[in-house]
Amino acid sequence: MSDLVSTAEKQIRQMLSMQDAMNSRVSESWRDNNYEWYRAIWVECAEMLDHHGWKWWKHQAIDVAQVQLELVDIFHFGLSLRLMSGDDIANISQTLAAELQRSSGEQDFKIALENLASKAVTDKVFDAEALADCMRLMAMDLDELFRQYVGKNTLNFFRQDHGYKEGSYIKVWQGEEDNEVLAKLVATLDASADDFQQQVYDGLLAKYPKQ
Repeated sequence: MSDLVSTAEKQIRQMLSMQDAMNSRVSESWRDNNYEWYRAIWVECAEMLDHHGWKWWKHQAIDVAQVQLELVDIFHFGLSLRLMSGDDIANISQTLAAELQRSSGEQDFKIALENLASKAVTDKVFDAEALADCMRLMAMDLDELFRQYVGKNTLNFFRQDHGYKEGSYIKVWQGEEDNEVLAKLVATLDASADDFQQQVYDGLLAKYPKQ
């Protein structure tokens, strides 16, 4: 196995474990609740298209950062779908690592996104190769996916720990939304560090407004 593949599998394995933990935080019985993860994927695809732009009758600028963030959200749902298969994390990570390194050669982002949505609607599955096409066309590699995924997942945990469900969580920190604070924080950290996730959480804690 090449170093590239082993690194990819390690990253995906960690993200799968984090996704399982987050889903369990929301509901301990999430695997038995029959959530429509596939529906969340195609709905996110439609929302993402607005950030990319599709209207031929007006000028639209691509919001790359927002599109990347939406791709990360879709990956959350894709991981959840793969975990629902009942296969073990090692096998899922190996399969995903291979799929995310493929390319159909598609050069039109809108079509790549429609391929991703189509598989979710028609077959109720997560098409990782189509996601890889979308990532490639938005200059996003697996390392960047990992960086942004760990950041967003950790922020979701942080929100739960600080009253998100109860309604007491503060979303605007010194004039910036928590997502913006997160993006700046993650950019300063080494995503390859073994304690990257903990560094993100500690960084958020240090910046969170004191009540």
